Amino acid sequence: MAATTAVTVTPLSPAVGAIVGGVDIANGVDDEQFAQIRQAYIDHGVIFFRDQHLTEAQHIEWAERWSEINVNRFFAPVEGFPQIAEVRKEPDQELNIGTRWHTDHSYDQIPAMGSILLAREVPASGGDTLFSSQYAAYDALSDGLKSVLRTMRAEHTSRRTFGAMGEKSAPDTTTRIGNAELATQDAMHPVIIEHPLSGRPALYVNVDFTIKFEGWTEQESAPLLQYLWAHAADPVFTGRFRWEAGSMAIWDNRAVQHRALNDYQGHRRLMHRITLEGEAIGGAA
Repeated sequence: MAATTAVTVTPLSPAVGAIVGGVDIANGVDDEQFAQIRQAYIDHGVIFFRDQHLTEAQHIEWAERWSEINVNRFFAPVEGFPQIAEVRKEPDQELNIGTRWHTDHSYDQIPAMGSILLAREVPASGGDTLFSSQYAAYDALSDGLKSVLRTMRAEHTSRRTFGAMGEKSAPDTTTRIGNAELATQDAMHPVIIEHPLSGRPALYVNVDFTIKFEGWTEQESAPLLQYLWAHAADPVFTGRFRWEAGSMAIWDNRAVQHRALNDYQGHRRLMHRITLEGEAIGGAA
């Protein structure tokens, strides 16, 4: 039976994110509740839930209510459930996954809509995730820079992070991230996109996957990209989420960037992630 409790939405920070309450996903979410949850996702860029102890099958069923599932090429899957990727760090491993600010799948021609990340095992302290609003990042740019960036596109690629060079620079992750030969994705996207759901303009470059501007060399692009990467992560645009076992986040890759903190050496952290297919993105008018 679907739950009938009222949905609550509490902002995580002034700029980004909201914690959604009154929801028991395993017990069922009715259409009215789902509409409220989806609107919170559109409004806040990332939404969080507590105490959602789902089976793998329930996690998949919940994801399919949002969109088709994008089976990740590079992450180790959960055994028996290829739709679910493991985001894992063992006590003896030094490097975590997703430590730099980024937005998932920007290297695809049609980037992923978002991800549903479910905490299975977390350290007693540490391992938080930071999120940054790229709406707020755009809004804070000067009018002059906004005008210039709206005319520009940037190249994104999976080759640098997930290809052979990524393997060599981060050998500690090779048991968790693989298939370097599949890192062949390249895409050109507007630097300022119009979000397909909210219609709002957002900054769309990230340090993991954006390598240069269209028509520019990497060397020419580097100073402006470095400025935009730093600007995108300004603390005033961010919110910080503290994980507990059973916590869930659903984030919008077109509206936010995120990074996982690596401050829990010697402890295990295991997350299950499902990536959601998106739709084509265009430039802001």
